[in-house]
Amino acid sequence: MSEQTEQPPTPDAVDAIAAQWNAVRPDLATDGMTVFGRMGRISRAVTDSVSQVHAGHGIGRGEFDVLATLRRSGEPYTLSPRELTATLMLTTGGMTGRLDKLERAGLITRSPDPNDRRGLRITLTEEGLAMVERAVGPGVEVYQRTIAVLTPEETATLNELLRRLLASAGG
Repeated sequence: MSEQTEQPPTPDAVDAIAAQWNAVRPDLATDGMTVFGRMGRISRAVTDSVSQVHAGHGIGRGEFDVLATLRRSGEPYTLSPRELTATLMLTTGGMTGRLDKLERAGLITRSPDPNDRRGLRITLTEEGLAMVERAVGPGVEVYQRTIAVLTPEETATLNELLRRLLASAGG
């Protein structure tokens, strides 16, 4: 157990919100509210920090997500727009906008799909690959710094609990 969990927890803004609800509606169970309130606040704070890191590399979060998806797909770093859309859970319109911006910046190319004359293939350019390689490490470091307050055992437990919550929410 880490030192932080051995000390009594310091009340935070989420506790204050739950206390207000408990005062006016003691019949409400606020445990879920506090869990998801904290998850939302953590997510926003960390996402903002990662976005700042990516901006320092000249790329927005949405564009980074496309480049990273192509990169982690492995060589030849090529996917169809449909595969990208499904992975990133975007609308086709949202994906088109991102692809247009990335293509103008020379970070991806669009080419005809040799197996489907109506389809396209999206491929990282050398410049796109270099961009994602520069930005991914510092972005991941933000996540690592955030969880550094936890022991490896606590991190594993938290991951398992979050995995169960995600499954129960249908994700």
